[in-house]
Amino acid sequence: MDLTGLVLDYAGVLTDPGDDGVREPSGEPPLVGVLRLARRHGLRTALVSNVEAVPRRRWPAWWHELFDEVVLSGAVGVAKPDPEIYRLTARRLGLPTEACVFVDDLADNVRGAVSAGMVGVRHVRVQSTVEELEILFGLTFH
Repeated sequence: MDLTGLVLDYAGVLTDPGDDGVREPSGEPPLVGVLRLARRHGLRTALVSNVEAVPRRRWPAWWHELFDEVVLSGAVGVAKPDPEIYRLTARRLGLPTEACVFVDDLADNVRGAVSAGMVGVRHVRVQSTVEELEILFGLTFH
């Protein structure tokens, strides 16, 4: 099955300033740029976070730009690492779970995604995460 969905955690993944602690020239964390390139390559993208519900009108503008779906545990009543939150995210993306890659810095959350059928990537460093995503999707993200 082709991988066509990229699902990311927020805190600890998208907020990671990078291995050298220097943000991109735009001032954004490096994985935000990766998301932009992923969307240009036609990947469906989602944010999954264990936070309270945030009304759409209060979402940061870049959430609307970068994500096809935003799944917040407080809004959907199920939290990571429960496999149902990953299944729900895939359904909202219109993809089978097996077509999605999930990235999180917490091993338990990655295990939950894998048990739901997603490919899991444990984020430790920006460079290694980008390299793994490039291998999995067969794309270049830099």
